[in-house]
Amino acid sequence: MTQTAPGLLISAPSSGTGKTTVMLGLLRALADEGLTVQPFKSGPDYIDPAFHHAAARREAFNIDTWAMHEGLIGGISERADGADIIVAEGSMGLFDGVATRGESGFGSSAETALHMGWPVVLVIDVGGQAQSAAATALGFKTYNPDLPFAGVILNRCASPRHERLARLGMDKAGIDVLGVLPRRGDLTLPERHLGLIQAVEHPDLETAISGYASFLRENVDLAAIKAAARSGPARTGTLPPPPAQRIALARDAAFSFTYPHLLTGWREAGAEILPFSPLADEAPDPTADLVWLPGGYPELHAGRLAAAETYLAGLRKHAETRPVHGECGGYMALGQALIDKDGSRHQMAGLLGLVTSYDKRKFHLGYRQATLNAPMPGFGAGARLRGHEFHYSTILDEPDAPLAQVGDADGNPVPETGSVRGNVTGTFFHLIAEAIA
Repeated sequence: MTQTAPGLLISAPSSGTGKTTVMLGLLRALADEGLTVQPFKSGPDYIDPAFHHAAARREAFNIDTWAMHEGLIGGISERADGADIIVAEGSMGLFDGVATRGESGFGSSAETALHMGWPVVLVIDVGGQAQSAAATALGFKTYNPDLPFAGVILNRCASPRHERLARLGMDKAGIDVLGVLPRRGDLTLPERHLGLIQAVEHPDLETAISGYASFLRENVDLAAIKAAARSGPARTGTLPPPPAQRIALARDAAFSFTYPHLLTGWREAGAEILPFSPLADEAPDPTADLVWLPGGYPELHAGRLAAAETYLAGLRKHAETRPVHGECGGYMALGQALIDKDGSRHQMAGLLGLVTSYDKRKFHLGYRQATLNAPMPGFGAGARLRGHEFHYSTILDEPDAPLAQVGDADGNPVPETGSVRGNVTGTFFHLIAEAIA
């Protein structure tokens, strides 16, 4: 199978311009026309793919040109098999990436668009400007002449006069205007410290997405959007194999951040995913070969997790003889204690000595590359992994042996090395892929 559907990438000059709202409305509007729409997310975002899935009614996947090798990108590209159109959402600003290899923009949304052959639709917030927005658009269009540029959607336009002035500037710059969205204060998604709230937490996500779709249909030229999409080069590849045959996966509002390409790869290779909810005081399946605690928001539910005796007893029993692994929030939940933002200390599973605090907040963000000192589920000692870290917790104590040597995207060491004790391992980074030389 190969990627043959035409695609495009929705991006912006910066975060906060409304591109996610545009993305969700566009996905649903195209799906409502009867098209099979394949959503992708450029970069390491944990949250947006679940919103994309809800809007397109089709599983969304990340494509990450920094963290993923070509074989994995090919395997993910094959997820578009049978789609009529691909719509991808960028991360941050279009050209924002890391400086690895001494280059600007490595791992950026622009690099994803170039790699996949997708023209860019730039969402520009024209609030507080008119013709000047064209200078911004022209700069983005010409910054990399090799990047296909489809046009712009003007967001938060205040009036018909404002629209006329903004269009005059775009006409002078030779930039196609694919839509103009009037300013509306209700077209926002709820947020918290990691960005958007999780899709499962939205009070009425279906109504919100339907509203975005109606708004896009009224104000965007969908025919022009579809005509702008282009097919990229055909790719094939494989998804990551499972770390075990029977995997008990924590799955609820406290533990929800797992990359879709991992779970899909595990299932397609024949692994059994056995979901359980620590918040509902459910123990992991006693027949599981592995317990995996993903990231999420355990700090918002620390009291309930500390009181979930059935969950904790089952987790500790499993760890006596079989592996347990936690990522970020899951890692914190495996530790000795978690201190919430109010300063209250909550006892966690105690399978690792880690103590973390949200009372003493510290921002951790960025790609991570790791070389394992000891095995973790699915990988032997010496394996080189790539992932991403994003949280606000501070380590107060981490007495166990370090699981890995961990660095940022440029190879600079970071102190969040993860831990290993017996059958239990944990990392602050969310695994994306094994690094392939």
